[in-house]
Amino acid sequence: MTSISPREARRCYNAHHPVHAAYYFSPEHDGTYAQLGLEAGPMAYLAGRAAPFGAVGPGVVTAAFYNFHPDLVARHLPRAWEVTSPAAVLEARLRIADAYLARLLGREALTSPEMAEAAELALRAAEGCRRPGRPLYSANADLPVPEAPHLALWHAATLLREHRGDGHVVALSSAGLDGLEALVSHTATGTNWRPGYLQSARGWSPDEWAAARQRLLERGILDADGDLTAQGAELRRAVEADTDRLDVAPYEHLGAEGTRRLTELAGALSKVVLEGGGLPLRDIGKR
Repeated sequence: MTSISPREARRCYNAHHPVHAAYYFSPEHDGTYAQLGLEAGPMAYLAGRAAPFGAVGPGVVTAAFYNFHPDLVARHLPRAWEVTSPAAVLEARLRIADAYLARLLGREALTSPEMAEAAELALRAAEGCRRPGRPLYSANADLPVPEAPHLALWHAATLLREHRGDGHVVALSSAGLDGLEALVSHTATGTNWRPGYLQSARGWSPDEWAAARQRLLERGILDADGDLTAQGAELRRAVEADTDRLDVAPYEHLGAEGTRRLTELAGALSKVVLEGGGLPLRDIGKR
């Protein structure tokens, strides 16, 4: 096993993440799930991401997802499992991934040697992920690896994303930020994610958002304008540093040369995904 710095690990993560994340923003997402009877928006999102758990209730999903309002989760789960099944959703996930990757990358790229190599490297990295305390990663790790290289890459990128996300929840909790406070402080960093969008998407009311801002103000994390104080900026930096530290293992397992090569290959694919509008970053949060 070769030592990898948290910065190198994060660079690799950033390189392959768009391949996974474009799933949530693709027109194929809501359209495919609608065919199963799932409503567009939170129901489709929650069912699609929670399907690896099986037909669980809202408690498990609220705990694992961390920053969704419990009432929003309870409105859609387990109601989603009354109209379809986790198995059907898991099959639909792969159809969605196949469709948007073909649209954004072109069918020829899906069967290229570079795609096969990227998938092999990402799967090898995922072998270094750790299950304890990582519910979303562990649930996805129980799923079979798809045979098609582009779907294998999407599966591996999903494993690596959820592994990092599970670690991020640990870092947020350790920093004393509950799910809503995590959202409020995150939007104050200047991210593309805006309060109005996240309030709606995560199910929080304006009053609940304002109450969380007040709590952060009293703790010295936000100022009266809702911006991060020096203390708040340091807290958010520490959260990201902890997240990076908790996410090094897969890339250490892959090794320095493999991590460099995966960064190169996945970065080239993600560049095409982003140029094709797969992640509408400039449009996120305009509400």
